[in-house]
Amino acid sequence: MFARLGSLIILSLCSTGALAADASYRPAFRPDQLKGPPAGRPNEVLVLATTHLSGLPKSFQPASLEPLLQRLVAWKPELIATEDLSGLQCDFMRRYPARYAESVATYCFDTTAAQAATGLDVVAANTQAERLLATWPSNPAPAQRRRLAALFLAAGERGSAQVQWLRLPASERRDGNGLTPALVEILDKGLVRRNETNLIAAEVAARLGHERLWAVDDHTADSPTPAEDEAAASAAITGAWKNAHTQARMDADERLVADLDKPGGVMALYRAYNDPTAAMTAYQSDFGATLVEPSPKAFGRMYVGYWETRNLRMVANMRDVLGQHPGSRMLAIVGASHKGYYEAYLNQMHDVNLVSSDEVLR
Repeated sequence: MFARLGSLIILSLCSTGALAADASYRPAFRPDQLKGPPAGRPNEVLVLATTHLSGLPKSFQPASLEPLLQRLVAWKPELIATEDLSGLQCDFMRRYPARYAESVATYCFDTTAAQAATGLDVVAANTQAERLLATWPSNPAPAQRRRLAALFLAAGERGSAQVQWLRLPASERRDGNGLTPALVEILDKGLVRRNETNLIAAEVAARLGHERLWAVDDHTADSPTPAEDEAAASAAITGAWKNAHTQARMDADERLVADLDKPGGVMALYRAYNDPTAAMTAYQSDFGATLVEPSPKAFGRMYVGYWETRNLRMVANMRDVLGQHPGSRMLAIVGASHKGYYEAYLNQMHDVNLVSSDEVLR
């Protein structure tokens, strides 16, 4: 339920005074102050806050993303993390339908057709894809790319499959080597699918010669709300979001979206979403407001617990990837309300240096 509520437009203000608490104790150990420098090149992470492109008006033209794409390519990330669930996490969640059935239906790619085509389940397909990449040639044949795309689809890694599809010449985007006509249709539709993974992450990855994306989203903190609590929980949380600041941010978003088709419109939107003040605005309008809502069952605090847990696990997934590739540049593309939490948690890591998006988006 909290994941579903979190997908709504959430923008409001809470009183600073209401958040006052005894905060006299502060730990002396400060990981953010202990960043080495490491031996060798440091890890760098650029967090790009984005609107969800699927929610933009039909008039939005993906070609207008080109100025943003050029700036991201010029920064030359070596790893690109996306707000998608990994195939392995979805495989785990499918095994626990009592808790995760709704989340699987909402967030997980259906691997049935790809598994039938390859004869591999999610774990086996991930294993084979990793083995292929470990000995991947510098100039793979089209048949090899088609095979890897099929494996990624069976592994539940649709974004990475899309990278392989983009890297193929148009004349080689066809069935064979594990790809059936049905799987080719999925990949072809992905070329124009209004999703930041397809239109931004996969496009940047392909232009830079990457072989895959890294799906780092996490929904293991999702849990169904008891039926008897659904109405009260929804009323408590949506009620906390209803205030003047909610309306102000909605008005600002409306203006940004209305100008998308104008010259510079896309960059204006991304600069606004990545402005240094945006994280506090998101907190004041959403998580701070729900933290102090007074429902007897503390539905707002449950929601904040879900949100913090999800972001911690997303950042842990990114840190895991960086740990396997020391000295890398990572671009992390994520919904705007996550950015402040991403940066705050990533900044605690000894071997992570944050890069200001202002430098890239100017």
